Amino acid sequence: MSRKYFGTDGIRGRVGEGPITPEFVLKLGWAAGKVFAQSGRSKIIIGKDTRISGYMFESALEAGLVAAGVDVTMLGPMPTPAIAYLTRTFHAQAGIVISASHNPYHDNGIKFFSGEGTKLPDEVELEIERQIDQPMTTVESASLGKVVRMNDAAGRYIEFCKSTVPAGFSLRGLKIVVDCAHGATYYVAPAVFDELGADVILMGAKPDGLNINEQVGSTSPKALQARVLEEKADLGIAFDGDGDRLAFVDRNGEFVDGDELLFIIAQDQLRTAGSCPGVVGTLMSNLGFELALKDLEIPFARAKVGDRYVIELMQSRGWRLGGENSGHIICSDVTTTGDGVVAALKVLFALVDGGAPLHDIKTGMSKFPQVMINVALADKSRLENNAEIDHAISQAEEKLDGRGRVLLRPSGTEPVVRVMVEGEDGELVGLLAKEIAAVVEKAVA
Repeated sequence: MSRKYFGTDGIRGRVGEGPITPEFVLKLGWAAGKVFAQSGRSKIIIGKDTRISGYMFESALEAGLVAAGVDVTMLGPMPTPAIAYLTRTFHAQAGIVISASHNPYHDNGIKFFSGEGTKLPDEVELEIERQIDQPMTTVESASLGKVVRMNDAAGRYIEFCKSTVPAGFSLRGLKIVVDCAHGATYYVAPAVFDELGADVILMGAKPDGLNINEQVGSTSPKALQARVLEEKADLGIAFDGDGDRLAFVDRNGEFVDGDELLFIIAQDQLRTAGSCPGVVGTLMSNLGFELALKDLEIPFARAKVGDRYVIELMQSRGWRLGGENSGHIICSDVTTTGDGVVAALKVLFALVDGGAPLHDIKTGMSKFPQVMINVALADKSRLENNAEIDHAISQAEEKLDGRGRVLLRPSGTEPVVRVMVEGEDGELVGLLAKEIAAVVEKAVA
């Protein structure tokens, strides 16, 4: 299907450039309102992260929706998964998140959830795009939408998160450093862990509109690693700007990524329930993760990179666990989308109930060395049916001898192709990655 605005993760861009302007967001709100108002009086929930442009876009969306005759419930700064949960809980027709996730403050984006807390159906996105190109008209005054603010949104989401672990579960005795990336989890995440009894040391929790993801959070873990060691904490947890992904740090300051966290959750399901039906990863999931699951006789499947593809494959297989090595983890037994706080609680339950510290429990999986090199690529078609590239890949796979992988993946957001090689021998992996990247660079020049 041809798409003009909606990408795999909503509408994204630098503020003031491309579609991410106040004028466009006003029209987007109106267009979405027109589509959802077709079935009668509708209610849409709006939440945002902490970047400064969120105030502007929140107002623009609100005005557009109200002009189309749609009622609006404003949540203020809330994690992306909280909007999905509250949209479903309050039987709204849709939820809208204003966030650019792990990107810097000068970026922003718009993401929609359906009334079920899932991605909008393709046909609804396409109908919204069609409406954007129509002249904007306002309903008569008596039919204008009304706006309310949900003052207890944070409390409701905190209670939901706590409900995803068994009653009586306690974090008492655990010293945890929590890094909120100056983002949307700055209030709710520490409250969840504190109310469950943990000794919480907080960082990255003073958003000023400009510091979101700035040298903190799951994509910049060095500050958390240093703080865990400084505080002699049991572990650290880092979220990204909108709270839909996470990373851990163990007591030794070692980084624990999404693949390792997925393994811990899957292994614990096997321990507590006697089985784990299967796990969905992506093309970028570490081969060591796949082999560790195989040793436990847990099925594994790879989706294309992107949470929408992971969720689609989970649904088609009837599996309830999946995610990406970036820390975007979906536990569909309790929620509908990637949720950093919920995934963190799943990992913490595995540690506490299983009686093993993070450093020990993660040793059940050994990551293979993985090297990725970005090569400039203006035209993706240059990669197709290229004999030189195909030969270079074949030679590399022969040298890896079945204990490694080669992957060429054009970026969906940048004009580059990612050359990834992984295998047991780190020195060989690095050498092969450079060799293939050189061939690709020459072939697409």
